[in-house]
Amino acid sequence: MRRRFTVKVAAIVATLMALPAAQAHAQDKPLKKVRIAVGTTILNVAYPQLTLASTLGYWKAEGYDVELLPAGASLQALQQMVANNAEFGQINASVIVQANAKNDLPVRVVMANGVIDWSIAVDADGPIKSVKDLKGKTVGVFSLATGGIAYFNSLLRANGLDPRDVDLVPLGLGAPPLEAMKSNRVQALLYWAAAVASFQNAGLKLNKLVGEDWRTYPDFSLSTMQGSVDKDPAMVIGIARGVAKATVYALANPECAVKLHWQRYPSSKPSGADEATLLKWDINAQQAQLDSLAEGFKLGGGKFWGQPNADSFERLVKFMQEAKLIDKSVTAQSMMVNIPNFYEKVNDFDAKAIEADAKACRS
Repeated sequence: MRRRFTVKVAAIVATLMALPAAQAHAQDKPLKKVRIAVGTTILNVAYPQLTLASTLGYWKAEGYDVELLPAGASLQALQQMVANNAEFGQINASVIVQANAKNDLPVRVVMANGVIDWSIAVDADGPIKSVKDLKGKTVGVFSLATGGIAYFNSLLRANGLDPRDVDLVPLGLGAPPLEAMKSNRVQALLYWAAAVASFQNAGLKLNKLVGEDWRTYPDFSLSTMQGSVDKDPAMVIGIARGVAKATVYALANPECAVKLHWQRYPSSKPSGADEATLLKWDINAQQAQLDSLAEGFKLGGGKFWGQPNADSFERLVKFMQEAKLIDKSVTAQSMMVNIPNFYEKVNDFDAKAIEADAKACRS
């Protein structure tokens, strides 16, 4: 008995001694390169679910070296993914539907992050008080391929207008939309919430016109191709888990999220005011995205981060058919990631611990 006990103790000691070496070997394992094309031209504070996942090392802990690639509008981000220049795309849900229904591209929803948060921003002291007042006006948009135009055209029709009654001008981001509004080159701006918040930070006094049902539709979503799901399901889970963790962190301490973004991307920090004002501006811009992420979580059932609401995607497909953006239907289920227990695996982490880190602003 004594001999057997001695052998067992020796085995346990050997195992314990081997653990540091095994852990070191795991840490030395090369990180797998992953690229995410993002439907934007500027990676500012409005994308905390992505930028924080990199800043806080969440993706690295999963074994991935992730590069975020600003690609322009969602359509351009999709093109990068289809061309194998990126493994994932952060794009509008409507673009995912269109890719499947119109182009027969097997694009899959990895995470339904947010909801439609677009609005038509108009001068708060100007003559435009309702959608009908937009007739004969010029509206600035990010690009003519941007996802909000479909909802805008539908809202025009619901108010007795034809989309041809309004001119659209592509302006991008930054100074051009501001100057266009100030000079009256455009009388309204059709942009997502974080962009509108940045316009307000820059001094524009705006009112927002929105469709009553807009925020019940899914929008900005993390996507990938079915080939990636089939080839490397662990990668899809790991990347999504990093996004979920970053979302929890940012919601728990928005101010810290902004400061960490400034540290990682110093060139994105605004200028032209004192530190407190700059922080207020970026918290305002980021909060617009956080509100959308929180509403997307609720829309998906409020249990798992990123879980899509199938009914909302079915309604989106129906909306796009009625708007003649697609000529055939596609089921919500066919667009979803088909990994068993996918969202349970994505959310398999200690959210309370992440919230504690956020409140202490630990990186």
